[in-house]
Amino acid sequence: MTPDEIAELRKKHYNATVSHIRLANPDLMIVRIQPDAGVAPHRAGQYSTLGLGHWEPRAPDCQEENPRPGDEKKLIRRAYSISSSILDDQGNLPQQINSAWLEFYIVLVRQAEKAPPALTPRLFTVKEGDRIFLGEKIAGHFTLEPVQPTDNVIFLSTGTGEAPHNYMVWELLSRNHQGKILAACCVRYQRDLGYAAVHDELTRRYAHYKYLKLTTREADTVGQKVYIQDLITSGQLEERLGDALDPGRTHVYLCGNPKMIGMPEYHKATGTPIYPQPTGVIEILSKRGFHTDQPSLKLKGNIHIEEYW
Repeated sequence: MTPDEIAELRKKHYNATVSHIRLANPDLMIVRIQPDAGVAPHRAGQYSTLGLGHWEPRAPDCQEENPRPGDEKKLIRRAYSISSSILDDQGNLPQQINSAWLEFYIVLVRQAEKAPPALTPRLFTVKEGDRIFLGEKIAGHFTLEPVQPTDNVIFLSTGTGEAPHNYMVWELLSRNHQGKILAACCVRYQRDLGYAAVHDELTRRYAHYKYLKLTTREADTVGQKVYIQDLITSGQLEERLGDALDPGRTHVYLCGNPKMIGMPEYHKATGTPIYPQPTGVIEILSKRGFHTDQPSLKLKGNIHIEEYW
């Protein structure tokens, strides 16, 4: 395609500007996107859509694509949860999140089993000031709506799954939530915790907030890995929370690897849950009296899952 054709496609499809980029490591990006029309009303925990054209360049050392005829003029889109740095650039906890831009937390997917990754290799070539597509709609039921002021709130995630949890942590702290708050994130290496410094600072400032960093491939964790599931079954989660996992006053939010979450299917005739293997968090908590949201039945529980996984 000619430069003029690419410029015309960008003008046609792109409606936002990349205003800030921070690389936590070469494959992990915190990026802020400023939409031309302003940020749509939304709640912490919801998601929007990012997109780039097939015509954009890709990062090196990624799986090769096999484009089909006509793909070169199409837009690649994917839903991403909206994140938050929680503290502002001066290190303060703002009472309102900046309304000019949205923040996203993105990992570079270099290879995939079903099809070569299309979007993230292109996202990791963008620079501040570049144009991009941002969906006009912000949606999702993964919010703090069911949480009462004195409830304990636990956020369990893997990798960039902590993005919506960051935003919800900000909301709880900014409204002076009285219950205990704990966030745990499991990654391979410390460098994969893009918001660790912020959470460490929050732990110092707020007595009722705890952040647990779980790594599985650091030298000091080889042979003694602790996954999210282990955190619960060993009793470490309750110990660090400083309270019991009481389903009557605790909400648990899950986002990340589907194997960690362990979302069941339900038997059509009996409604009995059929859990996947290996054992996920939902099965562990269900045995302790917790119940999962079932949006299709309009049933609200105390285990909440990001709906687009």
